[in-house]
Amino acid sequence: MKDNSNITQEQLEAIERYTNNTMSGEELQSFEERLQTDVEFKALVDDVQTMLLGIEAQSLKEQLDEFHEELPKTQVIEEPSSKVRSFQFRKIAVAAVLVIALGSFWFLNQNSNSSLYAKYFTPDPGLPTTMSTTKNFEFYDAMVNYKQGDYKIAIKKWEKLSVKAPDNDTLNYFLGVAHLANKNEKTAIGFLEKTTKNPQFILLNDAYFYLGLSYLKEGNIEKAKANLKQSSVENSKELLSKLED
Repeated sequence: MKDNSNITQEQLEAIERYTNNTMSGEELQSFEERLQTDVEFKALVDDVQTMLLGIEAQSLKEQLDEFHEELPKTQVIEEPSSKVRSFQFRKIAVAAVLVIALGSFWFLNQNSNSSLYAKYFTPDPGLPTTMSTTKNFEFYDAMVNYKQGDYKIAIKKWEKLSVKAPDNDTLNYFLGVAHLANKNEKTAIGFLEKTTKNPQFILLNDAYFYLGLSYLKEGNIEKAKANLKQSSVENSKELLSKLED
């Protein structure tokens, strides 16, 4: 560091303003231009900035030292009495038992529901795809994908048709079952609910069965039972009896 004893008060204040980002636009532009062209001036600025940082650091250290001196040398932490500790321990123990009990009940219940769902769910076998005409080609083309287990592809194709025919019960039914097979029970419920609103729908009993399964998968046992009761499918009756045990 060079000897900066000859620095003027004006220069020092200017460097402070530059360091603190408080320079005005014109002054800042002129200052930075000089930094680019005047090597000695740049060295002077660097030295002053280093000095200012040192002053700030020393000031902070002194403040921290004063703060630490004001703190009490030792802090006495009162130990809770044995009665208080015992009471707190009992509260924690009771809470832990409740959490474990509720958690175990939820886990066993969920596990039981999942087992029942896995036992009774098999995708609808679908409609025959042997066609003598090109009528409804897009629907049956997706049916081929569905029967091959390519549910995502089938859903994508059927959803395009659904835009043109949102109230087609057969289309909504297979969209619902495909979504359920694709592990998306929430979406399945929406499509299957539509089909159950038509009492004349030829696959109504199956729709109620898969709707009940969808609610079972979702964990809504009451709605699962309510829909299974509406179905005359044999599996619906069996599953309903197990849920009511």
